[in-house]
Amino acid sequence: MARQRGVDLADVAGHGPGGIVTREDLATHLAGHGTAPAPDIAEARETRLRVRGVQKQMAEAMTRSVQDAPQACVFLTVDVTPTMNLVEHLRRSRHFEGLRLTPLVIVARAVLHALADRPELNSSWDEGRHQVVVKHYVNLGIAVAGPHGLVVPNIKDAHELSLRGMARALADLTAAAREARCTLVDLNDGTFTITNVGVFGVDAGVPILNPGEAGILAVGAVQRRPWDHEGEVALRQLMTLSLSFDHRLVDGRSASLFLAAVGEILADPTHFVALG
Repeated sequence: MARQRGVDLADVAGHGPGGIVTREDLATHLAGHGTAPAPDIAEARETRLRVRGVQKQMAEAMTRSVQDAPQACVFLTVDVTPTMNLVEHLRRSRHFEGLRLTPLVIVARAVLHALADRPELNSSWDEGRHQVVVKHYVNLGIAVAGPHGLVVPNIKDAHELSLRGMARALADLTAAAREARCTLVDLNDGTFTITNVGVFGVDAGVPILNPGEAGILAVGAVQRRPWDHEGEVALRQLMTLSLSFDHRLVDGRSASLFLAAVGEILADPTHFVALG
């Protein structure tokens, strides 16, 4: 850079480690001698990227969500050791041969079960008509980090799926999102969303609602930690669930009961899975 600007580095005061001349030192020297710094020097301290496409749409949607809906969040840590054991057992079963079964499949089925008892979490707010719209179907959104940013495709009529059907639908949806094959049909008309922050090793978070939805559940990483189990301290597999909700549609009691219902299933999924 100095050579391009015709500067002898011996004439530049260095302020880096051991007196090394840095980019900033060279820019200061050029400015002090009435010479504008080269563009590559001026831009070395920051990079500006144009926001477009999916990233722009997601940014606008998240801003709109926070502006339009009063949001609150509740947390619950659950001993999911029985769920993890069940997943390992089902993976060895011939009924799930060829299917990618993950704990998220059980979480999704638990959410659908809890939504049946708490339909307010599967509703939306119609500002124009001053109405609450309760959905009698569940289009379950799954937040996925795609090649162009976060996308939230949804499984249409997820409430009608069996455990096997849910495993297949989740695998197909996440593959399509990661390969940028999602269509507008996949992305529109979601009613409730799950975001799995646990895949990044994160324990918990406060997710922002998808616009038009009443709830979103963040699923944390499964961690082996000491826990009170049957009156004794034992090393168990724990998961933290975080539920953000629209306080116009859902109060704290409903949100807490919903989250507790999901946690209860994950703590003892056997009887639940037997039902479908």
